[in-house]
Amino acid sequence: MKAEEIIVYMESLRDDEQRLVLMSFFKTAPGEYAEGDEFLGIKVPQTREVVKHTWQNLPLCEVPHLLMSRWHEVRLCGLLIMVEKFERASTKRLANDPEARRQREEILAMYLHYAHRANNWDLVDMSAPKILGRWIVMEGGDETLIDALASSPDLWRQRISMVCTLTTSQAGDPSWCLRMAERHLHHPHDLMHKAVGWMLREMGKRVGMDFLRDFLRQHIHEMHRTTLRYAIEKMSNDERHYWMTL
Repeated sequence: MKAEEIIVYMESLRDDEQRLVLMSFFKTAPGEYAEGDEFLGIKVPQTREVVKHTWQNLPLCEVPHLLMSRWHEVRLCGLLIMVEKFERASTKRLANDPEARRQREEILAMYLHYAHRANNWDLVDMSAPKILGRWIVMEGGDETLIDALASSPDLWRQRISMVCTLTTSQAGDPSWCLRMAERHLHHPHDLMHKAVGWMLREMGKRVGMDFLRDFLRQHIHEMHRTTLRYAIEKMSNDERHYWMTL
């Protein structure tokens, strides 16, 4: 199978009415964070169906053709195909298999090389935890690599460095989330305020609320209010009120 076949098929699913809805929702107007992004108007379940029927037959070398597409949904398709391939090479049975490890490294390298093509929050959020985050958990991680993403001038690479910590928190390790949250605490963009708060909330829920409370005590007076609201969302009404009024 070739990437071009997938692109032609997805273009045939174009829905101009839905396209306008998505372009508004994902902020593609001049001056907005996704200025110029183009949509076909395909809903995510439709894209997942395409992935379901193609990922096993599409060679990895074809995926960059999808990632370089002008169409948002085609790029999502490419990212989700990478997720499927990475997960297939990450089963418990294959965790220490040399060939599977080589495949994981190849997929990760491709993901990082084309990270700029995950250029909207949904593209990042549906791929970073399952590729980069999973890789950190399996291989012990690489702080230099994550720091490079966090230091990038590219908003989407920065979001990848934060959102990938969902998986490390799910695995019971709060350190990656806490480190990246502190790193991005003064980020100027609303999308990062939300990402930091979301990851802190998930870290607290999955690892322990005391880790979240300790972070809040240390940083409460320098956190953006959006970050704080997201971080405390699952707390009781009384505790949320306490943190919001400090």
